[in-house]
Amino acid sequence: MTPEKLLREILLSCGKILKARFGKVGYSLKGRADLLTAADLASQKNAIALIRRHFPDHGLLAEEGVDTFRPGRPAWIIDPLDGTTNYAHGFPAAAVTAAYYDGGEIRTGGTLDPFRGELFFAVKGRGASLNGRRIRVSRAPVLSKSLLATGFAYDRGEKAEFYCSFYAEFLKLSHDIRRMGSAALDLAWTACGRLDGYWEFNLKPWDVAAGLLLVKEAGGKVSDFSGKGWKVPTEFGPQTLAANGRLNRAMLAVIGKKLRQGSPRSSLSARRRAAPARA
Repeated sequence: MTPEKLLREILLSCGKILKARFGKVGYSLKGRADLLTAADLASQKNAIALIRRHFPDHGLLAEEGVDTFRPGRPAWIIDPLDGTTNYAHGFPAAAVTAAYYDGGEIRTGGTLDPFRGELFFAVKGRGASLNGRRIRVSRAPVLSKSLLATGFAYDRGEKAEFYCSFYAEFLKLSHDIRRMGSAALDLAWTACGRLDGYWEFNLKPWDVAAGLLLVKEAGGKVSDFSGKGWKVPTEFGPQTLAANGRLNRAMLAVIGKKLRQGSPRSSLSARRRAAPARA
């Protein structure tokens, strides 16, 4: 069993679990807006069992509390259910996503949407595909002709104004913005050209590991908000920007400008402190 074949098996078997349990599970809370379902746990248990059967000495980095990643050791990076909030509410926009890391880079990665029956898959140096057909990022030349996507981190209750300030800026510049609720699908859809660009704060390695390779192998670019890539999986995700090569620089410029301006709430507080008292 090669890592590539095992990755396909993981995605397909976990996808069956997610589809079979859809609409039949409740949820618990890991945080105010961070949900967990029995389907998350069943999917992850299945993925880990398959990996340990075939590659017992490999490391694991998975969303639901598994971290045996060690530098210099092959590792599997897994999100057993990305889009849990959607899934728990019966909204069919969720996926299982996984990647295989070795030799300092993602070697193969994939995302399965069990509701649309879409398997996005990439192998380093061999391109990206959707259900076996080659995919490429879009050719949108400028932001004014783009369809973008974003998501909001679990601290959105505290930072809503900050996150929405970026949304508002891109809304002025693009055709429109989508908010799907699954980083894995946002990255996969950027890879296949349905979206022209995507940005999000505070993601985790398992959210982006497979999508990173999908977008790159489809001809796009993935970076943090300074335009730099990530060195090791544990650094993946806090700032994520993915786009076709033509829009990458323009999106970086917009985000950089907003970051320099700071939080809307902080700016408002500063202006209030600086304002002269009224008689």
